[in-house]
Amino acid sequence: MAKGKWIGAALGWILSGGNILGALAGYCVGSLMSDASQGTDSRSNEYDANGHSSSNFYNEAPFEETRNSFLFSLLVLSSYIIKADGKVMHSEMEYVRNFLRHNFGENAVPQGEEILKKLFEKMNQEGMPIFKETIHRSCVEMSFHMSEGQRLQLLNYLVTIAKADGSVSSEEILALNDIALHLNLTLQDVESMLNMGYSYSNNQSNTQPQNNLVAAYKVLGILPSATDDEVKAAYRKMALKHHPDRVASLGEDIRKAAEEKFQEINAAKEAIYKARKM
Repeated sequence: MAKGKWIGAALGWILSGGNILGALAGYCVGSLMSDASQGTDSRSNEYDANGHSSSNFYNEAPFEETRNSFLFSLLVLSSYIIKADGKVMHSEMEYVRNFLRHNFGENAVPQGEEILKKLFEKMNQEGMPIFKETIHRSCVEMSFHMSEGQRLQLLNYLVTIAKADGSVSSEEILALNDIALHLNLTLQDVESMLNMGYSYSNNQSNTQPQNNLVAAYKVLGILPSATDDEVKAAYRKMALKHHPDRVASLGEDIRKAAEEKFQEINAAKEAIYKARKM
């Protein structure tokens, strides 16, 4: 995708409603236009004074609009998660760069970085309490436009960003819970995703504290005291909720990411079944 094109496609979806996401997009694009007018980038020819694109993004195929709107939403929420503990970690930014590179091409990396930079600047200017209100309203809009499967995958990316530096701070957990609730998801969704990515073996030689069967139960959202029937019901619910086909409209690469999450759910189920000899 051409440099700067994906943000045009995102604007085609979010500016039309005059909503808070549209305002954020307008702020970011306006700032980028200002930079471009100073000769820093050729993107000055891609937008008019109102943030409208000369590349005719309103004619983008629905598939591209869906993908690019998902990306812009991810960047907006990523800015909140990355700064939740008061500092920008290199590992978290590198995860975002790799995501952009893998899913949208090398040209999307500097564009995404610039948008994150503008969002961080806006956060600093307004202060976190006011910016948090903006995040809340953005999440409500996302919950209106996105399916549950898409919102769950969005949350999964945010959890992965928070885990990128090897630990998740209490501030990041609070921010993830905050986003989940305003996306009309649950705190259990957050806890489940935080416990994915571990070995569910009880092997005592493994020194990571969460690498045990307890994490597997948390992935399925149940307690170790659950009955076998409750385990089976919890797995069926999770399998339906997180099936990769629910995000197929976002593209094969994002579907594959959802598939990895789905495999984690299956691995947790298998560990519990094995421990219970089910």
